[in-house]
Amino acid sequence: MEKKILVIGLGSMGKRRVRNLQALGYKNVYGFDLRSDRRLEAQQRYGIDVYEDFELALKEPIAAFIISVPPDLHHIYMKRAVELGIPAFIEASVVDTDMEFLIEKAKDKSVLLAPSCTLHFHPAIKKITQIVSSRELGSISNILYHSGQYLPDWHSYEPVSEYYVSKKETGGGREIVPFELTWITMLFGFPTRIVGLYKKTINIEGAANIDDTYNLLMDYENMIFNLSVDVVSRYATRRLVINGSDKQLYWNWDDNLIKIYDPVSNVWEEIAYETLSAESGYNKNITEQMYIDEMDMFTNAAFNAKSYPNSLEHDHKVLKVLYAVEDSDDRNIISTF
Repeated sequence: MEKKILVIGLGSMGKRRVRNLQALGYKNVYGFDLRSDRRLEAQQRYGIDVYEDFELALKEPIAAFIISVPPDLHHIYMKRAVELGIPAFIEASVVDTDMEFLIEKAKDKSVLLAPSCTLHFHPAIKKITQIVSSRELGSISNILYHSGQYLPDWHSYEPVSEYYVSKKETGGGREIVPFELTWITMLFGFPTRIVGLYKKTINIEGAANIDDTYNLLMDYENMIFNLSVDVVSRYATRRLVINGSDKQLYWNWDDNLIKIYDPVSNVWEEIAYETLSAESGYNKNITEQMYIDEMDMFTNAAFNAKSYPNSLEHDHKVLKVLYAVEDSDDRNIISTF
């Protein structure tokens, strides 16, 4: 645990990654941020060395980057990671600036660029993945999934206008679509056709220009996936229904259990799971464990040549689904994928 890791960006996610790394036993965690208040908070809360100058931070023999800056700045630090041959973890993407270039260069230099896939590590999603993969449900006909949150609740300590979710390109609703699609496409693959709608439906103070609601109808040839994402839900919600030819699966993340209906026995089987408590100030269902597990997987990939479940190529393809939905609405067409 002597590896030196630089967390780039000390906002909400950067501080979370510091906690994750410390929970895993890493002692040499450093932080970089241009904002003095964020540097001071990270230094006082976590006892880490912090830098206001990125180049100065690089004078340390850094073994890995954790890129936790806003999504429209990811490419800047990914390029430096590739140039320096330093493995890097990247938070959830929503823009694809220079991704094709970075995919090619990282491959040429054998540098690990590991995009976030947080929900893949959620205990419920892990169990749902096992159930679907076992074909216990039979042939899947359709899936309905609603992911809803209220944007001002994300950072209760600061106005929405103060961070990237208030910008149209990196808006909160737009960001959550690929955040959800990452685990969905890891489990079900990519659709062949997409039709969708997206728009601004309510006024969120400080985020006048963002689209707050996205609805995707994805054709998987033998099944249809209906995904609804919004940041207007006053109560944070994740609800999933999978209709199979043999059984039905239902998950509401409030219940800490997955329910499977068997029509033969006319019984709902309940599969409970446990989660670590959420960090203070976060929704109770945002378990810290999935973030810790994600960091553990990345550091094992970076330092011990283990596999990592997501790739920049997959991340780029997920973003193309997001853009296809927007194109479908903008041009009133069904997008092929």
